[in-house]
Amino acid sequence: MIRLMVGVCLLGLLIAAGVVAWSAWQLTRPLPIADVTVIEVERGSSLARTLRSLSEQGVLEHPELLRIWARLSSAAGAVQAGEYRLEPGLTSLSLLDAFVAGRVMRRHFTIVEGWRFSDLRQAIEGAPRLRNDSGSLTDEEIMTHLGRPELHPEGRFFPDTYDYLAGTSDLQLLRRALERMDGILAREWEGRSYDLPYASPEEALIMASIVEKETGLDSERAKVAAVFTRRLERGMRLQTDPTVIYGLGEAFGGVLTRSDLRTPTPWNTYVHHGLPPTPIAMPGLASLRAALHPAETNALYFVARGDGSSHFSATLEEHNAAVFRYLRGGRDAGAQQ
Repeated sequence: MIRLMVGVCLLGLLIAAGVVAWSAWQLTRPLPIADVTVIEVERGSSLARTLRSLSEQGVLEHPELLRIWARLSSAAGAVQAGEYRLEPGLTSLSLLDAFVAGRVMRRHFTIVEGWRFSDLRQAIEGAPRLRNDSGSLTDEEIMTHLGRPELHPEGRFFPDTYDYLAGTSDLQLLRRALERMDGILAREWEGRSYDLPYASPEEALIMASIVEKETGLDSERAKVAAVFTRRLERGMRLQTDPTVIYGLGEAFGGVLTRSDLRTPTPWNTYVHHGLPPTPIAMPGLASLRAALHPAETNALYFVARGDGSSHFSATLEEHNAAVFRYLRGGRDAGAQQ
């Protein structure tokens, strides 16, 4: 009888050991995930419900086993809502750790230097899982929602890459970019060079947007800014094509004409003196710094060489010669005059 009882106990221990070993193997072996998979946990979902859903999707083979382990390790409960990125090689225990820690997937949205606000709005419409709450709003209504109804939206959102969770409102992302531009503009304004022809940080932002559209070369930004600041100081018109193009809007045909240069929109710096009424694009940090720290130069003119760089001139005679040299046989609307 004693031998029988000992045998039964040993058998039970062996079975228990086998169950433990099998459970450990199941919890630590890779899940059947062949490719990167993104799953979404709905708000308020419990761990048990989430595990059952994964089982139905064929991701998790033994949801009850993982649920029991979670209860034993005090990890059961609600799961943070959001998207989770599951990669090949992920184990059940690693998956549980991700749920407990709330390691939800963060998506990314980039505001590109030189974009107009219309470009930004179009990009928002195509951003995956970014809730487009601004889609039915006018530009003015968007700025009101952001708490800045007095501001024109152009140029007010700092170009950078912003992360967000699935379901985030685009207005939240816009608010972050707006506040970032506010902060950076204020900081750079405090450290500006002396004797600049700007009455406010907003005017510096307008200049930075022009610099952003006039050149993509970091080495020339401060030179371009110097040409325009010297023109402002002398009461000369800025005569910069990007402002004309911005003012034309959808009427711009792709090639500037002499008629375009005479069209009296508020942004046409061939017609009006001084800065245009608003920025014409979203400047990056390099253009902001160039506008606030123009180069030391006597140049008043520049013309594109055709290779991405520009030729800078101090006199109209030198400039006209450069226009003839670099634009011979082409149009001359791109030259600064």
